[in-house]
Amino acid sequence: MNLNEDISSLSTEELRQRVDAAVAQIVNPARVKEQLVEQLKTQIRDLEMFIDFIQDEVGNPLQTDNGHCECKAGGKTGNGSTRTGSSRLPPRNSKPKAEDVKKVRETGLHLMRRALAVLQIFAVSQFGCATGHIPQTLWPTGQADRDYSPLLKRLEVSVDRVKQLALRQQPYGHVITSANLQDLSLGGKDELTTAVRKELTVAMRDLLAHGLYAPSPGMSLVMAPIACLLPAFSSAPEAMHPWELFVKYYHAKNGRAYVDSPARKLSQSFALPVMGGTAMTPKQSLLTAIHMVLTEHDPFKRSADSELKALVCMALNEQRLVSWVNLICKSASLIERHYQPWSYMAHTGFESALNLLSRLSSLKFSLPVDLAVRQLKNIKDAF
Repeated sequence: MNLNEDISSLSTEELRQRVDAAVAQIVNPARVKEQLVEQLKTQIRDLEMFIDFIQDEVGNPLQTDNGHCECKAGGKTGNGSTRTGSSRLPPRNSKPKAEDVKKVRETGLHLMRRALAVLQIFAVSQFGCATGHIPQTLWPTGQADRDYSPLLKRLEVSVDRVKQLALRQQPYGHVITSANLQDLSLGGKDELTTAVRKELTVAMRDLLAHGLYAPSPGMSLVMAPIACLLPAFSSAPEAMHPWELFVKYYHAKNGRAYVDSPARKLSQSFALPVMGGTAMTPKQSLLTAIHMVLTEHDPFKRSADSELKALVCMALNEQRLVSWVNLICKSASLIERHYQPWSYMAHTGFESALNLLSRLSSLKFSLPVDLAVRQLKNIKDAF
């Protein structure tokens, strides 16, 4: 019952109906499950009897005794003469009997499989995890977790911080570079790079992760009846990292085939345009960037956070951060499959966040992309 409503305004009859309905939601599933348990026990007993019958058919002693008796009786007649005709009879009779036994056994096993499959489907539909549970919409649970305004405010603060640092490093123009990156020690970072990787990227990650989940894979019919008892098959959706969303977009758009195309390989080798001088589209540049991040970071087993930071730095360097994120937002198949209806992405289309990120579009960055793997690559090259 929703106790947040004004119960005093309800009449006695309405209040009684609501109480009866709430009690029925608790009591009725227990009664139904008791009946289902008895039905399942009865069907299991019938299956056990059928299995015993099949086993008796396979190992019936009467068949072997008949064959043995025919061999004995076919040895000699009453006057001592040999009965060759009857001695040939048992092999001819035993062969059809063996075939019949085999057919009966196969038929029985087939019927058993079908019966078990029907029982499992019946158990899943009537005895599964969702049966008898109170609907999630009955109580407004988790409203605090669904509020995305703090995440949006944190993104705005991080964008202003990055813009302030960028303008401070380059007061007379719009070109911002990481100060003397070649002279930095291995893994060293300047203040701007730190703000981008640890503040801006983290704020974007948290906002993209609002309501993001990975659909649970299907389970077998054997595990379904006991799925409620296993923690691994809990009904709660599994969390998903936003970087995995970019990887799924890469696979959905055949990014590997695009990057490995002969024309693309020649373009990278000789620094020539692929399409006769036309500019690369945002989709093509995003697929190329994701491929580069995967190629550099996956061999060293870097985390999803490190790969997302590298992609954000690459997007700022190419002035495509808004367009790349917008491509993910416009992918309806990804949004419908991986975002809750109450999420910030599904509710607003990420529009206000894109407006905040557009404040950085006019600035040119030259941020390091391989900070997470630079030291490991140097060690690998040294050996």
